[in-house]
Amino acid sequence: TLDNVDIDEFDMIALPGGGPGAENLKNDSRIGAILQTYAMQEKWIAAICAAPKVLAAAGILDGKKATSYPGILEAEDLPTTELTQNPVQVDGKVITSRGPGTAMDFALTLIEVLAGSEKRTEVETPLQRPVA
Repeated sequence: TLDNVDIDEFDMIALPGGGPGAENLKNDSRIGAILQTYAMQEKWIAAICAAPKVLAAAGILDGKKATSYPGILEAEDLPTTELTQNPVQVDGKVITSRGPGTAMDFALTLIEVLAGSEKRTEVETPLQRPVA
């Protein structure tokens, strides 16, 4: 269970998307505490789709650029957050992404920040992704 996890063993917390799941994460005070700890320790924090609202509720997006699934984050609720429509938004140690269609870009970005650009290329090349 979450109570048995030693959060010091990890370099990143990544929150999955989906409306009901993100709402459950937002309402779990343990998740908020982990996010605050990771922010203070300058560890990576990532969220995709609806999950950036969990970061917003914990104050992680204050003063940051962020993106999410359309309609999840509203500018009037986050006056110090610059909302973007980028597929993946990296600001400091916070990574947010828009949703299912950006999941591959999100995953590759997580690989890159944790293991380097060479590892990202190693993983991405055999995927034969279209070149924009």
